[in-house]
Amino acid sequence: MTGLFRRKSVTALQAEAAGDHSLKRALGPLNLTALGVGAIIGTGIFVLTGTVAAQNAGPAVILSFVLAGIASIFAALCYSEFASLVPMAGSAYTYGYATLGEFVAWIIGWDLVLEYALAATTVAIGWSGYVVSFLDGLGIHIPAHWQAARGTVVTLADGSQVTALLNLPAVFIIAVITTLLVVGIKESASVNNVIVLIKVAVVLLFIALAASHVNPDNWHPFIPPNTGAREHFGFSGVVAGAAIVFFAYIGFDSVTTAAQEAKNPQRDMPIAIIGSLVACTVLYIVVSAIATGVVPYTELDVPAPIAKVADYTGLGFFGAFIKIGAIAGLTSVILVQLLGQSRIFYSMSRDGLLPPFVRRVHPRFRTPYITSILTGLAVSIPAAILPVRDAAKLVSIGTLLAFVIVCSGILVLRIREPNLPRPFKTPLVWFVAPMGALSSAYLMAYLDRQTWIRLLVWLVIGLAIYFLYSRSHSRLAVKPDR
Repeated sequence: MTGLFRRKSVTALQAEAAGDHSLKRALGPLNLTALGVGAIIGTGIFVLTGTVAAQNAGPAVILSFVLAGIASIFAALCYSEFASLVPMAGSAYTYGYATLGEFVAWIIGWDLVLEYALAATTVAIGWSGYVVSFLDGLGIHIPAHWQAARGTVVTLADGSQVTALLNLPAVFIIAVITTLLVVGIKESASVNNVIVLIKVAVVLLFIALAASHVNPDNWHPFIPPNTGAREHFGFSGVVAGAAIVFFAYIGFDSVTTAAQEAKNPQRDMPIAIIGSLVACTVLYIVVSAIATGVVPYTELDVPAPIAKVADYTGLGFFGAFIKIGAIAGLTSVILVQLLGQSRIFYSMSRDGLLPPFVRRVHPRFRTPYITSILTGLAVSIPAAILPVRDAAKLVSIGTLLAFVIVCSGILVLRIREPNLPRPFKTPLVWFVAPMGALSSAYLMAYLDRQTWIRLLVWLVIGLAIYFLYSRSHSRLAVKPDR
């Protein structure tokens, strides 16, 4: 049992980070912040704004974003301290290893595999839908058999229906991004910067054009009365909505997976984490306020709610730009999620918890190409054949669990090693860290039973792998750091 909680000391991790030059340090604060914005602005702003308003919170979807943002801010401050203290790939997995021990680190690492992979799968399917719609508008038609998951019924323009066989566009975008990640982190970041610029410009243009069309009457009642089901309106609906839109905030923790490729992680990681989160939270709140102010919330439960708002305002011509922004937004989300997933695998392999071949670095590009390719394959298969339902909830519960562990780990480290030099210190840590853990756990409690069961099944699979392989192959099993 003692071996389950063996830890890698912070000083050992710092020495390892200083001596490990296998990954290329090429990212500055702008690139890192853009990675965060690239991952955050996507499905949340282009899809979840409408569905949560229509099904859970009404105009108070604004409060749902605020609540999710507050929980994220608490966690972001804790992440920032860890990222500046232990500038290594691995995110919450590495932080858990340093504070709560190997067993907890494995659980959170396995949990992050679920979070990043399923998020990339879900977003790739959404990307496919937007691209098919955009190309249709240009007169370019992808055969119905190849534009959706196997078994999905696709209605053609003449009203006839075809059963799809494979979601080819989803496979295509994953293959392109996987290739980009193999070629190099600098090249990937440069492409992401351009994409982020496009989608932020589209969001800002939407705000500028639609704000004058807001009808305050659409905000009444601000919190619709509860219908009798916990998640349907009322304050409980607002909280349930916050748990769902939490999917929209998972991007900032992806920044920490690139810590080992940052030029000056001690300074730049906190800037990127907090900066991207604050900027995107403000955009979410403003966009959700405008959307529910222009269109009655009951009419927003559509695949493209922002495009519907544009139609209401007489800005129908802007619909094409919104689709471009959505495609750009979802592309960058996929890029950052695949980047994060591959770095989690790299870190777990480096610690001996996964086979050695997983951490191989390309001799020319200096990227973990094996993990990038494996991740691309793992994500493309379900994206091609599965219609992923309730995925946002499962990604949210995985992220919230990671936040609980990180916030708890900061307190443990403050007690165990109070004198460590910390380039960034979480302010009011004895308030911020407990509130981060409690608020994340509170939102987890509002997710449905089926989501909890799926999470537990995934964790059981992970525990089997740990006890059958990882525990005996861990580097600490041979030479404990502590």
